[in-house]
Amino acid sequence: MAILPIIVAPDPRLKLVSRPVDKVDAAVARLMDDMLETMYAAPGIGLAAPQVSVPMRVIVVDIARKDKGEEPISLKMANPQLIATSEEVKSWDEGCLSLPEHYAEVVRPSRATVRYLDENNKRREVEADGVLAVCLQHEMDHLDGIIFVDHVSMLKRNMILRKLRKAKKLGTLAAE
Repeated sequence: MAILPIIVAPDPRLKLVSRPVDKVDAAVARLMDDMLETMYAAPGIGLAAPQVSVPMRVIVVDIARKDKGEEPISLKMANPQLIATSEEVKSWDEGCLSLPEHYAEVVRPSRATVRYLDENNKRREVEADGVLAVCLQHEMDHLDGIIFVDHVSMLKRNMILRKLRKAKKLGTLAAE
């Protein structure tokens, strides 16, 4: 397994729509493992393939809190599809590994059902609520070129992206 470099916004690669995975083969399964290792090292609770320069519809998620003694519950997903969401919405303070040290309130459905291919190319479905539902929706947005600041006011989005651009220019932020 390998730790992959994470793209930091603003970067045009984060705005691309990812291509579907034909089949979860050994190469895609390895990508999933590498993404999981990268996510844990960052540390984060979710990562999408476009964030590591791979324009494929692949995400990994693990919301377990190791600092609270929780065992990892990793989900590795190819071609995740949102098949249902609740009408009930909730506001969450979201962050992103591609927008380090920046957070904003984002309103999303509080529950979601996602269909996907797992690391063994088996079709699965997960019903999620709370943080897992938010994380899945956040990571799936990346597959369509959407980052969490696209869900906030233009003023807040521009402020965050301007700060990231300046940090990259000053070299105070690792940029790929």
